[in-house]
Amino acid sequence: MRSFCDSNADGIGDFVGLTQKLDYLQELGITAIWLLPFYASPLRDDGYDVADYTSINASYGSLEDFKAFLTAAHDRGIRIIIEMVLNHTSDQHPWFQEARSSRENPKRDWYVWSETDTRYQGVRIIFLDTEMSNWAWDSISKSYYWHRFFSHQPDLNFDNPAVLEAMWEVMKFWLNLGVDGLRLDAVPYLVEREGTSCENLPETHAIIREFRKRLDLTYPGRMLLAEANQRPADVCTYLGKGDEFHAAFHFPLMPRMFMAVKQEDRKPIIEILEQTPEIPDSCQWCIFLRNHDELTLEMVTDTERDFMYGAYATDKTMRINSGIRRRLAPMMDNDRRRIELLNGLLMSMPGTPIVYYGDEIGMGDNIYLGDRGSVRTPMQWNGGTNAGFSSADPERLYSTLISNTVYGYQAVNVASQRRFDHSLLHWMKSLIRARNSVRVFSRGSIEFLCPSNHRILVYVRQLGEEQVLVVNNLSRSAQAVELDMHRYRDYTPIEMSGENRFPRFGKRPYLLTLGSYQFYWFRLCQP
Repeated sequence: MRSFCDSNADGIGDFVGLTQKLDYLQELGITAIWLLPFYASPLRDDGYDVADYTSINASYGSLEDFKAFLTAAHDRGIRIIIEMVLNHTSDQHPWFQEARSSRENPKRDWYVWSETDTRYQGVRIIFLDTEMSNWAWDSISKSYYWHRFFSHQPDLNFDNPAVLEAMWEVMKFWLNLGVDGLRLDAVPYLVEREGTSCENLPETHAIIREFRKRLDLTYPGRMLLAEANQRPADVCTYLGKGDEFHAAFHFPLMPRMFMAVKQEDRKPIIEILEQTPEIPDSCQWCIFLRNHDELTLEMVTDTERDFMYGAYATDKTMRINSGIRRRLAPMMDNDRRRIELLNGLLMSMPGTPIVYYGDEIGMGDNIYLGDRGSVRTPMQWNGGTNAGFSSADPERLYSTLISNTVYGYQAVNVASQRRFDHSLLHWMKSLIRARNSVRVFSRGSIEFLCPSNHRILVYVRQLGEEQVLVVNNLSRSAQAVELDMHRYRDYTPIEMSGENRFPRFGKRPYLLTLGSYQFYWFRLCQP
């Protein structure tokens, strides 16, 4: 929100500015927008510290501005998914202010309190760089409160039915306005139990099923998206039998795509997808390369984490918590071929792909900004004042602009890439258009072929009669591969970017050569 477009020259992006850029997003080919928190907040954690769930942060505009944005998006066929931060609030929220004011206050039991900081021992600390404990001392009520994230974000107590009802009222408020989906933040941590990891507990799943039941009853056609940074088998449980979340992020896939490209080996990708259980037909994965947070390495082995740090974060300033705070283009050393390959993987893997703002033009990062601010700099619209993001004085901008010679806004911006047919922006539009031309990428099955050349990742996506063969060269050097396509004898592969017909498959192995980091998408046409 605040990073995209500023309409009123205060240096902060807002809903009016976002509305003005909807045509650009429609032209890019996206069909939904996922908004980060825009609620009233002290902004100590970019809005994930909510102080009022039904108010718009004044910096972003008014509720009327939001309604106008929602209508304009829907007019363009774009759906809107908003954040629902239900695990915790800001310590400035009136609920917490009441809870800490007195141990007899009715809101006291809306949060998790303790006389000591020794309960729930062994529960992992998520923000290792800033927090020493999951308990924080409250000097007003002279007791400890539980927090899984920053100490200024006390966790709500979902053992109290009043909390569930209050959060459902918040959900109804936004659903009644017309939002299409809710991304539920940090869902594995809703409930605490002694002697457990306080993650993925049965009671948490019961809460989600209750929300889903109410949603289906009152708001059919709306969706719930799970943010659960867990191993694939644990994430799948949040889809239940099709009665919990409609969709979930596939966090473990993302780092292994980066690993595969750096190792020039398909094994990390195939392994993680083979470890991923089947999900209900009515559910979906959401996949991504980068987002507003660090590239999380919580769900990899220690050896894999060390490899990723050595490959993509040799400067310790690039690291935060258990992750890497960099954007896609700098991680790829601005190598257009690798950027394209990773986006090709993103768009052809099982699930719904999510593109982080600015990655479609290859924006850079600023690792010298604090916390996750390195990847949250203003969108670069043109090479003029403030990159076209704002007409405010540069000193008023919520964040400094990227201004170096490689990724600076004078070199990397939407206006210049719109003028150049071979720009990354034009290429991304064509890639999204090719993906959207078939249904198989979003709903089809995946079957890996395993040619002898381990640098080549090959899979067939299939949905009914629709079949697409995807061939990826994960190597920096040209590679040849022989594919066993005997099952598809006499089929003709048609390369999707240019609709060019390749030679038919026959009885013998099918020989392909691919340049450095090159990939092909072939529609398979029956004889």
